[in-house]
Order: sequence, then C-alpha cells, then structure tokens
Amino acid sequence: MVMVTLLSLAVVVILLVAVLYPSYSHPPQHYNILRAHALISTDPGRANIHNEKIFIASSIYDKQGKLASGPWAQNLLDLVDLLGPENVFLSVFEDDPDSLARTSLERFSKRVNCDSSLVAEHVDRAALPHVKLPNGQKRLKRIEFLAHVRNRALAPLEDPESSAYSVHFDKLLYINDVVFDPIDAANLIFSTNVDETGKAKYHAACAADFINPFKYYDTFATRDDQGNRIGVPIYPWFSDARDANSRKDVLDQKDAVKVRSCWGGMVAFNARWFQPGGMRINLGVADTTPDLDMISSNQESADDTTSIPNTVPPIRFRASADTFWDASECCLVHADIEAAVNRSGSLSTGIYLNPYIRVAYSSRTLFFLRISRRFERLFAPFQKMLGVSLGLPTRNPRRIQEVGQQYEDVVWEYDDAAWLTTGNMSGGYRNVTRAALPGGFCGSRKLLVLGEGDEMREWFNEVVEIPSSER
Repeated sequence: MVMVTLLSLAVVVILLVAVLYPSYSHPPQHYNILRAHALISTDPGRANIHNEKIFIASSIYDKQGKLASGPWAQNLLDLVDLLGPENVFLSVFEDDPDSLARTSLERFSKRVNCDSSLVAEHVDRAALPHVKLPNGQKRLKRIEFLAHVRNRALAPLEDPESSAYSVHFDKLLYINDVVFDPIDAANLIFSTNVDETGKAKYHAACAADFINPFKYYDTFATRDDQGNRIGVPIYPWFSDARDANSRKDVLDQKDAVKVRSCWGGMVAFNARWFQPGGMRINLGVADTTPDLDMISSNQESADDTTSIPNTVPPIRFRASADTFWDASECCLVHADIEAAVNRSGSLSTGIYLNPYIRVAYSSRTLFFLRISRRFERLFAPFQKMLGVSLGLPTRNPRRIQEVGQQYEDVVWEYDDAAWLTTGNMSGGYRNVTRAALPGGFCGSRKLLVLGEGDEMREWFNEVVEIPSSER
C-alpha cells in the first residue's frame, strides 16, 4: 500500500512539473515568430528575412545510401527552401561510398536547387599523418581522419573554381547525420542570442544532441564556460564544479548557454572564421606558438563580432599532434576561434549551447524529446549528487593553459630522436616546457585509432599508460 502511494505521488509530481513547470518548452517569442513565418507561407527564404548567405556543410558515411535517400536528405532540402536557394551553398562530402550510396547521392543531387558541391570519394588513409606506438605499430588517429573529412566538406570555400569561393557568407552551418527539424535549424542560425536589433550574435551556436530521450550525447566535444568536461549526461548536463555558470544558464532556461566548446550534431558558426583571406595561422603543430599579435586582445565584448579585425585566419578542423593525448576536432575548432578572438584566452567567447534546439539519432528519440524535456527539471538534484559521487568532472592538467604561455607538459618522447629511421621505439613520458596551443581544455590522456583492413570503419581506444603525476 505504501509503495502504491509513493508511486502515485511520484506520478502526480511528474505531471505537475510537466504541465506547470516544463523545461525548455517555451522559447523566447522571436523563435515562435520565425516558426510561424515558416509555417504560414511557402515562399522560398521565408525564414531568412535578412537574406543572409549560408554555407551548409556535412561530411557523412552513408552506408547503403540511407541518408541521401531518407529523411535526412529531405530535411536538408526543406532547410534550403526556408533559407532561400539563392542564399545557400550546400557542400556534402561522402567518404568511401558503396554503390547504393553513390546512386542515392546522385539522385539527391538532382533534387538540390541551390549551388552545391556533392562529392563521394575514397580517402587515402595512408596519406594522412600517422603515429607510431612503442610496439612499432603505425596507426591513424581517429581524430586525424575525422578532421580531414570535415575539412573536405569545407573545400569549396578555397576552390577558385567553386561559386562559393567569391561569396561572403554570413553563417556556416555544419550538420552531422542527425534527425532534425528544419525550422529548428533556422532558429539555431537566426534566433540564438539575438541583440536589440533582432540579429543573432555568436561565434558559434550549437544544438543539443541526444542518443535517447534523456541522455545528452556529445560529451567528447562539450566543455563548460571554464573548460570542464560535463557532468552526468542528463539534465542539466553540466557539473556543479567551480562557478558552474553553464549549469546555471541551463537551469535559468537560457537559449544561449555559455560554453567554451560544443557540437551537438548541428552547429552554426560566424562564417568569417572559415573563409580564406588575410592572415593564415598554423594551429596544428604541437611545439609552435601561433602568432596572434594581429588579433585584437582587448575586445570589450567577445560577442561583438563587428569589432574583430578583418585579418583573421581561416579556421579548419585539426587533431592533436601528441601521441598519447587526444581531443575532439569539434572542440579544437572552437578553441582556435577563441584564440583568434582573444589572445589571452578569455572565457567570454560568444560560443553557446542552445538547448531549445535539439536533434537526435533516430526519429523516435526526436519525437520523445518533446515529452521528456517537459519534466527533465526533476533530474537536476539527482544529476548533481551522482556527479559528485562519480568525481565528475574529471581532472584535465591542461585545462587552464592560456595560448602562447609556457607550461610544463607531460608528453611521450622516444629515447632516440631518429626513431623513425633507426626503429628504436624505447621511450617514456617526459616533462617538457613548451608554449601552449589553443585547446588544452579539450583533451585527455587517450589515443583513439581507426581499424585497418576489414575493420577500417571501426575505431578503438588504445590502452594508454597514465603518467604518475596525473593519476
């Protein structure tokens, strides 16, 4: 009897919260206005009232062509219609397509009514940078490969033969193989963190992606506004560590949750960071310091993108060069933007997570997110207690490093400097003083590698010895 009473009480509480105090169910009014414009008219470009130029990029592996022939493709076409075909360039790069995937992409290309580049090619993995392990094996970092294919989708921006080369794009939208609402995608681009004039202000704005109706998916790339990994991946996702500003923003139901990095399956960027021209900075070499002297370091507001000088690097995805240190390419790209904006590594970067915009990896999950979000506030105290008991967030010895400053890092070094030619693979961890590159907060002591041969689509987490100073 007591159990029945408790269960009944729990159901009543859940229903009351869902009805009277729902989470992320009532967005700011301008979101509803855009949605209304999108629904009451069929005019192309109806969601893009300022006719902003949008570069849409996606890198996919489309087994049997299910993406290019299914809802994902239709959602892309619907999004192009909302933005206006004359305002959009669509770039899709497909890696190692099978015959069905090639056929699907060709059919999809005939339905695309905007400027586009739809490329399906085999990636020569042997030509990509590899790392050598102490056992003599030569392996391809998973992140190195992912950075390469993501950059292939950005190739039209640097191709003089492409119509995208001469266009000044306002926003760049990167979309993974996710299930999404096209109107939500438009709201992510145009409604996140709007100013008094109604224009969105951000360097990057991410959707929130979910693997099921309760579990946030992209823990590898998401970092709170102080560079911490997230907590237990249920609402409010972020931990209570330190100032916990990101967690507070979520609990306050903000549409622009301050973070240092995010991805969430769909990200809108200020496109200026990715377009060629001006100064180029090599941010991918581990032992060099980017020359950011030409980047203004005294911005009054990092959200004020109009104050950033025209001389900026074309940002690209990259991997960490250290052998036994990995960081998501989707986190490092935000770190490079942050470094370009402010040499001091300011935490106020204008990079936001928008929990009103949610995507999923199945239509079923996306549907149930409409329901689960209504009572997710109830998870907050349990998420906090569980995070504390699990010791989250985990420690990152490079989290507070500032770009260009000298730090002592623990890195793997071989005893023989000529190990590539001599084959002497003996070595160990050494304390090395070097200048910090952007993205120390993104990484952790691990090595993710791709399989070989029949396992080329699989990835593995190599067993990595942890230095005693980091245990």
